[in-house]
This record gives sequence, C-alpha cells and structure tokens, in this order.
Amino acid sequence: MSGIYACGAYLPRLRLERSTIAAATGWMNPPGNKPAQGARAVCNWDEDALTMGVAAARRCLLQSPLTAVARIEFASTTLPFADRSNAGLLAAALALDGAVAVADVTGSLRCATGALIQAFQNSTPTLLVAAEKRQAKPGSPQEMALGHGAAAFVLSGDSAAVSMLGAASLARDFVDHHRDADAGFDYAFEERWVRDEGYFKLVPATIRQALDGAQVGAAAVTHFICPGSPAIARRIAQTCGFAAESVVADTAARVGNLGSAHALFTLALTLESAPAGATLVVIGFGQGVDVLVLRVNRRAQHEPAIARAIDNGVPEKSYVRYLSNNQLIDMDFGMRAERDHRSAQTVAYRRRDALTAFIGGRCERCHSVQFPRSRVCVNPQCRQTDTQVPHRLADQGGRVKTFTEDWQAYSPRPPFIYGNVTFAEGGNLFMEFCDLEPGELQVEMPVSFQFRIKDIDKLRNFKRYFWKATPAL
Repeated sequence: MSGIYACGAYLPRLRLERSTIAAATGWMNPPGNKPAQGARAVCNWDEDALTMGVAAARRCLLQSPLTAVARIEFASTTLPFADRSNAGLLAAALALDGAVAVADVTGSLRCATGALIQAFQNSTPTLLVAAEKRQAKPGSPQEMALGHGAAAFVLSGDSAAVSMLGAASLARDFVDHHRDADAGFDYAFEERWVRDEGYFKLVPATIRQALDGAQVGAAAVTHFICPGSPAIARRIAQTCGFAAESVVADTAARVGNLGSAHALFTLALTLESAPAGATLVVIGFGQGVDVLVLRVNRRAQHEPAIARAIDNGVPEKSYVRYLSNNQLIDMDFGMRAERDHRSAQTVAYRRRDALTAFIGGRCERCHSVQFPRSRVCVNPQCRQTDTQVPHRLADQGGRVKTFTEDWQAYSPRPPFIYGNVTFAEGGNLFMEFCDLEPGELQVEMPVSFQFRIKDIDKLRNFKRYFWKATPAL
C-alpha cells in the first residue's frame, strides 16, 4: 500500500462573478430569482486542463521529499488532446519524461478518485494529477456552477503523511449528465432525480461498505468530503451517522465545481489543516461511486497555499471577454489575427527540452546561465566552447527588465505584453507575460514562470505550448 507524500493544487487567477453572469443573461430567467452570489474560477485564454495540471504538479513536487516518481497519471474529462498522450506532455513539461510510465485517465467525473484508489493500492511512486476545464453553454445552469482547476498528489510505498484504511467502488450506469465525444457541453438531468436516486441511494451504501472494510466506525470520521451541494453532503452525513461538524465546507460557491478534480482539490485543501489522527471519508460521484477512508499520520508542515489561492482571485469584469477567451464566441480581431500558426514538428521535437521543459544551459567554467543552450558561452569574459550543462529555468523565477504593452499586435486578450526577464541566477530572455491587467506590470517586478498555451493553429487543430512570465505570488 502507498500513502500520500505531498499534495498541491492550482486555480486560475481569474474569477467570473455569478452576478456578472446574471447581469448578462438575467433577461432569460423569470423575475424574482435569488441574487447570484459567489464566483467561478475560470481559465484565461492560454490555460487548459494540461497547463493547470502542470501548475498543480509543480506545486506538489516542491512539497515532496521523493526525488523521483515512476508513474504519472493524468485524470480529466476535458483533456486537450484525444489522440496524443496528455500525461506524456505533462511529464515533458515537468522534465520527467523518458523512463517514467504515463497514462491518461478519463471517462467519468470519478476518474480521479478511481485513480487515487489504485495509486494507494500499489507501491509504485506515482504522481497523480487531476484537472478540469469544463465549458458551459451561455445562459445554462451549468454556467453558474462549473469552475476550472487542478490538484495533484505524490504517492509512494514508504511511510507517508496520509494512508488509506479502506476503499469501495460501485460501478453503475446512472446517467446524471453526459457529453458525447463531439459535444462541447454537458447535458444535465433534473437535479431532484440526481439527488434522490443517485446521491441518497448509491452513496450511503458504498460508504458503509468502505467503513466496514476499513473497520472504522461512523463516529470516528472527523472529515467528510462529498462533492455536491452542502445540503446533499449534510443529508448523507446524517444518514451515515457522521457528526454534523465533520462535513467539510465545499468550495464550489467560491470557485465553482471542478469536476473530476473537485474531490481531490477539496482533499488537498483539507490536508493543509487536518491534524494527525484525523479520519477522512472522500467521495467520488459519477456513473457510480468511489469512497476512500483515509488516516492522517502527520499534519502538513507547509504554508496553506491552497487556501491562499482561493482568496487570490481577480475578477473578470467583462462577460463577453470571458466568452471569447473560452472560445464560446467568435470575435473578429481583424487582419492582424490572420497569421498562420503552423508548427514545425521536426524542430519542436529536436528542441523539446528547451520548448517544453524550459531547460537552458549553465556554463561549468563561469556558471553563466543562458537560454537557449548553445555550444559557446555567452559571457564575454568566458566564451568557452562545450562547457554548458542542461539547467532547468522553470523553477528559478526572475525580475522584469523591460516590457511593452502592445495594443496593435494580435492577442486573444489585449494588450499583448512582452519584454525582457532577468533570471534569478543571471541571464535574460525576451518572452511573453500573462495574467496581467493593463498598467499592472512594473520594471523590477518579481515573476515566476508558467507553462501555457503559446498559440492555437486553428487550421490543423493543434496547440503549441511554451513558458510565460507571470507576477510572483
């Protein structure tokens, strides 16, 4: 059996207030509806399930005492590629590709909890990542509910912070919603049907099976994590005999429902404060039920970064811009947007370490850092040949040296912001900035680097990814 060594999570910076949605689509609804409250975490134009998964995995690996993982599993129902290894690309962005085994896990909203059970049940050091970018049709109930985000866990067979006492799974073709392979949106069924026939009948029985297998009584459960409305979670807790205070507050009101990543995101958030000895029950729901019974062996030692990420959102003030950024409306950006974004796959493959893993060079003689790596050192006082070794820049950070806010060049979210960044260890790179509002960037501002979509080739349905600079939190 494995245990959880470390966890991490990621939320996009943007928050779409439900009041903003209501102001734009309220004419469709009957008068007298309750005022819309809370917000959804929503992706910027250059974010998707893969980029969020990379961000969550990086934060998780920074907390992990393990030096390597042998397997990477990427769980999502919104993987950007149907026939390309998404987990393989994630591994490459983390500079972990090669001997590591990779697998995409998908098919239902409990794909992540199912993968977590399997990761617990073997001793292979595993990085499990779950991420979702589910889209909602404008004006639909799902538009108010769905959020974007990711969570990641490192599991290994050695002594760990969290162990699994037991688990149970129920496979049942209970269709609470569905999305065909070529559809952009979910079709959701009546909420009372899902609540009464799904949650209230399927979940309690599976919980009892898991508790019996773990030899844990209901009174011993200190934290109950159940994706769904707070009322549903409280009713299930009461049915199963859990204490009312064991129900973990759901984050959907503040960031939206994160789909297959929601249970893992809530688990990661809970583990930031759960004391040693706590007993957790975690639910995955979607065409069946997964139940995990977990025991916290030691409390997390790091800062509550996930709780801070929930609080650090920035409002997306334009509903139309949100629609455009998420390809829900086709805006005319004029002739400046007509450039062909065809990728040279041969060059991309040969330079994959630089483009995907953000690996530059460091001179062994003078220790100068540069990107891209080359045979000759760029330091004028050195200029030695064949002295550079691979040096990963993604986790360095840096500072803004120069920047330009360009309102004439094409960007899906104007203005196009670019400039020079000085790496923390020296060296400069001319690159794009992201997650910024006009006037926000300043010279000498600290930045970190994020894996993002570089551009989209709409003629060939292909995305290119690279690293961008964003304000350091």
